[in-house]
This record gives sequence, C-alpha cells and structure tokens, in this order.
Amino acid sequence: MIEENAQEAEQPTAAAAPEETKTSTLEYAAHAHDNTKSAIEAMLFLNDKTLLIEQIKKVFTHLTADEIRSVLNALKSEYESTNRGIRLYEVAGGFQMIAAPEFITFLRKLYKDPHSDKLSKPALETLAIIAYKQPLTKLEIETLRKVNVDGVMKTLLEKSLIRIIGRKKAPGNPKVYGTTRMFLEYFGLNTLEELPKIEKGDLAASLTKGEPENETREPAQTN
Repeated sequence: MIEENAQEAEQPTAAAAPEETKTSTLEYAAHAHDNTKSAIEAMLFLNDKTLLIEQIKKVFTHLTADEIRSVLNALKSEYESTNRGIRLYEVAGGFQMIAAPEFITFLRKLYKDPHSDKLSKPALETLAIIAYKQPLTKLEIETLRKVNVDGVMKTLLEKSLIRIIGRKKAPGNPKVYGTTRMFLEYFGLNTLEELPKIEKGDLAASLTKGEPENETREPAQTN
C-alpha cells in the first residue's frame, strides 16, 4: 500500500511536465513573432524605397506572404492607433514608411526647401500625358503638347519616372514610353488604376492632385 501511494503521488508531477513545455513553446513563439515584427520594422526604416513582400520573404524564408502581410498590417495599425509620427503605406505594390501628414507644419520648419525636387510644370504636363495615355511615342507626346519635349523627356528618364517599354510597329520603329514603379512611389499610388480622374480634360491638373508633399517623405528617406 505504501508503494502504491508513492506511485500515485508521483503521477501529478509527471503530468505537469508537458504543460510546462507547452507554455515555454508558446512564450518562445510569441517572442519570435515580436522579433520578426521589429526586424521588418527596421528593414522598412532603412529602406528609402518601397519594400516588397517578396524581398522580406527572402530574409524570413519560413514565413508565407500572407503572414508577412499580417505583420505589416499590424505595424500599420499600431502607428495609426498610437498616433505615431510615422505611417506605413502600401505603395507601388510594396510598403513604405513615411512621416505622418498631420505633422507637416513641424516638418516645414525643419526643411527650409521642401519642394526643391518637385517637377516643373512642363515636366508634369508631359508626365501626365504619358501616365494617362501610355504607351505612346515621343512624337505622339509632342503632338499633344505642341512643343519639343527632348529636355523634359531626358529629365523624366533620369528621375526614373518613365522608361522605354518597347517599340511601335510603325515606320522607323519609334520607341514607346510608359511610367515606372518609381512613378507610383512618387505619387503615392499602388497601381495606375488609382490615378485621379481627369478634370475637364486637364491631365496635368488631375495628376497634380496626387503630387506628394515632399516634406512628409523626407524624414523617412533621410534616415
């Protein structure tokens, strides 16, 4: 009887071991999740362009695209709910960390020339034609603008806002142009479908509606 009682007393201890292991595993999983979110946040912070889910997956190979998107959405919600000075936006098929628009007043005081890299009116008009009517040739652009666009096209190409996307099946096989991922990033768009509606036939005015307040982006790019 004494031996039987001893065995019965030992049973609770043996049963408790799996619970401890289970708790430890859950704590480890939670800690690993926090590290993942923090690591992705650091990647966003250091990246001055949009960060694609595919790029993040190359680092976190054990995560699926949906799991990574879930982490990004959690960060986005956290920034907004706690009124942080930064926001996370989905732009050009990826994600980018930028300064919160509501703090523009403070940023203007810090950045004395916030619009130094804004496009000129001729460049914006040319870019608008390409954005809304792509693909098209330089001659077609000049026909619509009724001016020579050599200098403007060179600027837009240098800024990577447009690119050569092919050649037209016409005499001379002229190059045709279209917008780039950088164009989407510059105007804060995820896809071309998000372009503002054309206002009274004025393409440039329509595109200007989406032109960024550059001072809201500079802090994230500087860091």
